[in-house]
Amino acid sequence: MAENTTSPDDVQENNNDDTRKRPGKKPLIILAIVVGVMVIVALVWWLLTRNEESTDDAFTDGDAVTIAPRVAGYVTELRVNDNQRVKKGDLLVVIDPRDATAQRDQAQAQLGLATAQLHQAQAQLELSKVQYPAQRDEAQAQVLKAQADLANAEAAYRRQRGVDPRATTQQNIDSANAQLRSAQAQLASARAQLEVAEQVQLQIRQQETNVEARQQQVAQAKAQLETAELNLSWTEVRAPFDGFVTKRNVQNGTLVQAGTALFSLVSPKIWVVANFKESQLERMRPGNKVSIKVDAWPDLQLEGHIDSIQQGSGSKFAAFPSENATGNFVKIVQRVPVKIVIDKGLDANKPLPLGLSVEPKVTLE
Repeated sequence: MAENTTSPDDVQENNNDDTRKRPGKKPLIILAIVVGVMVIVALVWWLLTRNEESTDDAFTDGDAVTIAPRVAGYVTELRVNDNQRVKKGDLLVVIDPRDATAQRDQAQAQLGLATAQLHQAQAQLELSKVQYPAQRDEAQAQVLKAQADLANAEAAYRRQRGVDPRATTQQNIDSANAQLRSAQAQLASARAQLEVAEQVQLQIRQQETNVEARQQQVAQAKAQLETAELNLSWTEVRAPFDGFVTKRNVQNGTLVQAGTALFSLVSPKIWVVANFKESQLERMRPGNKVSIKVDAWPDLQLEGHIDSIQQGSGSKFAAFPSENATGNFVKIVQRVPVKIVIDKGLDANKPLPLGLSVEPKVTLE
């Protein structure tokens, strides 16, 4: 009869087989807990972000103008440095003013001459209002005198013709005849002068038109003086608003032409332009609150609101907009610029130059 014996190794092998066949419930419980946590986290994240829209296609923007002179000349004074902050009305650049000053002085002299001629014409007008009526009265008196002289000449002539020829001479008759003709001529001349002298209103009107012409000359001289003074003022380039000087490319002694870019002036008022996808705009409205993160200053937390949404996608206003009506069409999600105004959180020690990358997060209502 054979003996049935089992070695310790065989017992251990049997136990291992039982363990592999029955792994236990602990791994399943751990897996279920992990899946549950992930679902809860996903649900919480969805609840927290379902009313938010964000994009990383956003940049700081602001007003930036190119400062250029209105007149040509050499720069005699440069009163700003790179990135210097200036205030509205500050003197930035001075262009040699000597030519403009000479033109201003010449215009002042022309105005003085025109004003003197106007005063002369006005004095002549006042004098004519007295002179021309007096000349008319004098002409009327000359006519009366000529008529009296003619009457005397006619009487003398009749006497010479009516006496006995033996009581006079032919010379006396001829002299009386000559005096008669002379008196007739003087009367005709006096009447002609009276006709001219009687045009008092017309003569005064002539002087009035002369005054009006001188007034127009004065107005023209004043306009030329204003233009000269304006050209002189343009030799001083001043800041149109508060801002920072950037991209300076002018030095003392530089010959500049009218319209030459001297530098740019950037306003300290900064906003954000965020290019959201068109699918993100459904619930976005002006006034929505926005939180902004700046890549350059990670610890800077800005708050603002949507100011406006551009009425056109960025590609629509590109230099070469796409023509979807030609060729094969591939739908591309468009982006629309949204202007975001910063309300608070700015730090004077942490400037925001134009073009910095930011990440706005809009809270939808």
